[in-house]
Amino acid sequence: MKEKDELFMKEMADVDPLKGYDLKPIKNRPLISDIDFSERRNSATKNIVGGENFLVSEGIAPLDAFYILGFKREGIQNGVYRKLKQGRYDYDAKLDLHRMSVKQARKEIFVFVQEASVLGLRMLLLIHGKGRAISLENRKSILKGYTNAWLQQLPVVQAFHSAQNKDGGTGAVYILLRKSEENKRLNRARYRDTSLDFPP
Repeated sequence: MKEKDELFMKEMADVDPLKGYDLKPIKNRPLISDIDFSERRNSATKNIVGGENFLVSEGIAPLDAFYILGFKREGIQNGVYRKLKQGRYDYDAKLDLHRMSVKQARKEIFVFVQEASVLGLRMLLLIHGKGRAISLENRKSILKGYTNAWLQQLPVVQAFHSAQNKDGGTGAVYILLRKSEENKRLNRARYRDTSLDFPP
C-alpha cells in the first residue's frame, strides 16, 4: 500500500491543485410534499377565469379502454387538428389522473386547464388511463368517459384527441387550448415584422 501511495504522489507531483470555491450552503427549502396545496386548489377553483367549477359531477358512462376520443370546435383548421391527432405538437404541461377518484379528477382537470390558459399555454397532455378489468375486451374507463365530457364543457378547450402510443395511446389525450389575447397580440406583431408571406 505504501508503494502505491508513493507512486501516486510521484505521478501527481507536477499537478496544480484546483483553486478553492466560495461555496455557500443553500438554506433548507420545504419539500413539495411538505406544502399543503389544498388551500391553493380551493382558491384557484373559485377564483381562476372560469369561476366556480361547473363540470358535471355524475351521470357519465364509462368508455371502452380502446375507444378513440376526438373533438374540435367550429373554426379549428383541419390541418391543425390533423397535427394534433398525430402528436406533432409539443405539449407544455401534463396531468396524470391515475389513482384519482372522479371527484378529485374533476377538480384537478378544471384547475389544470384554467391555470394553463391563464399562463398562455396551448398544448396539454392529460393521462386518464384505460380503466381496470380482468380481460382487455371488457375493460372500461370511468375517468375516460368523464374526461371526454369535461373537456367539451370547458370553453378554452378548442380540440382534443387520443394520444399517440408514445404518449399513452388511448389512455391519454392531447388538448389544444384557445390562444390567449396576449399570444394573439404577439403573433400579430411577429407577422408584421416578418416577410410578406404572412397576413398583416
